[in-house]
Amino acid sequence: MISTDILIVGAGPVGLFTVFEAGLLKLKCHLVDALPQPGGQLSEIYPKKPIYDIPGYPSVLAGELVDNLMAQIAPFNPGFTLGERAERYERQEDGSFIVYTNDDTKIHCKVIAIAGGLGSFEPRKPPLENIATFEGKGVDYMVKDPAKYKDKRILIAGGGDSALDWAIELSDTTESLTLIHRRASFRGALDSVDKVMELAKSGKINLITNAQAIGLNGNGQLNEVLIKSKENGEQSIPVDYFVPLFGLTPKLGPIGEWGLEIEKNAIKVDTLDYSTNVDGIFAIGDINTYPGKLKLILCGFHEATLMVQSAFKIIYPDQKLSFKYTTVTGIDGME
Repeated sequence: MISTDILIVGAGPVGLFTVFEAGLLKLKCHLVDALPQPGGQLSEIYPKKPIYDIPGYPSVLAGELVDNLMAQIAPFNPGFTLGERAERYERQEDGSFIVYTNDDTKIHCKVIAIAGGLGSFEPRKPPLENIATFEGKGVDYMVKDPAKYKDKRILIAGGGDSALDWAIELSDTTESLTLIHRRASFRGALDSVDKVMELAKSGKINLITNAQAIGLNGNGQLNEVLIKSKENGEQSIPVDYFVPLFGLTPKLGPIGEWGLEIEKNAIKVDTLDYSTNVDGIFAIGDINTYPGKLKLILCGFHEATLMVQSAFKIIYPDQKLSFKYTTVTGIDGME
């Protein structure tokens, strides 16, 4: 069982910054996120989108901000459980919690900080009648381990940054890689589009535009995707894996069953410290709501800063918290 002071549900920018603020108070954090990498939406949906409202940065790419946050929290050595979703918790006799993930990972903590952004992300699935039959048997909705696709036949569907970036990344290691998109133009970064076009010209990617998947075939394991395109009509693509990357839909998910006070799919909190109606559970960032709420990363950073002050008092009720400026304390050598 994993043991920590604060369990942070959500490894987006607000969850990551919470590690820093908690670390200054010598509190250890562990983060759980359903996505396979830290960063939340910034990493999964728009890593190359510029952000303009982070203090000290006239402009910073979303992916770069995540990299900087990871570097900022590295001295505090947080733990990560990625690719798993926090499902339920059990309150212990001493007031602490054991949180269980969908893979039955158990995390013991004294405080829970829900920093789940807009909630847990569910993949947008193509409307194929038998797609559920092949989930985990050739159909993947996100790339968790690129190594599993080595020397395999892959078909990626999508036109955004994720589809383009993974097509580029995997083109060197797969036996064959086909990228289909229902339109002729792409939504992703121009640089990525250019790279995909060059790889298509060189024959490393089979690029088919104005096309979409219409059927899946296989005997217990996917081995064929039927597609329909404007240029060639219906055709069969032999595959080992079909990876539709159509983005993610945010949902409150299992947290909605945790006994928290919910208003319009968000968690109501007290702005004193962003505590919920359940003692020991806090909610920060886009997942919470209160009068005057603004869904900005900047506001989530502020909420995290105040939240950890109350978390310290729960974790160390007999200790007096003496807050000092980071310009005085520094973080060099802190564990």
